[in-house]
Amino acid sequence: MPKKFIKRFLPDHRTIRDHKHLKMFGRLLYDPNLWHLNRHSVPGAFSVGLIAAFVPLPMQMALAAAGAIIFRVNLPIAVGLVWLTNPFTMPPLFYLQYKIGAWLLQAPATPGVSYQPETKITDFSFDYLIHELGDIWQPFLLGTVILALASALIANIAIRALWRLHIHRYLRKRRGRTTGSH
Repeated sequence: MPKKFIKRFLPDHRTIRDHKHLKMFGRLLYDPNLWHLNRHSVPGAFSVGLIAAFVPLPMQMALAAAGAIIFRVNLPIAVGLVWLTNPFTMPPLFYLQYKIGAWLLQAPATPGVSYQPETKITDFSFDYLIHELGDIWQPFLLGTVILALASALIANIAIRALWRLHIHRYLRKRRGRTTGSH
């Protein structure tokens, strides 16, 4: 992958080290492997970031940072991918996760569980959430795991293939320049 292209979109490492939610990692953020862009760190960062993005818990950025530190992959990419799930994308993704889990468990669709983008957050109550959660947690959790692992695996394979394609094209172009000059 073109490192210069990717580096244009990455924040400065000092910005990430100083982020209020990531300061808990302290000196661990000084590992140089967390900032490298290479054929191992980028696909791994995509896997870690996508898995953390699909986890329906707060502090996904901290989870992605912990995964990047443990697996020594690119930290900015892993943390940045968490933002694929945001307040706009979460409702349809959560519904998809539930539907995948329900399909795999061959569970009937739970009455009242449907994605309605026009529904306001104020329409939900804590009692409603607790009542519905008892009915949907198993399919939702299974769908979450399946979607997180599948997206991480597909992204990892795709990034590795794109990286190899880029290197192959670069080497072919370089050979053409050197053989054409003689």
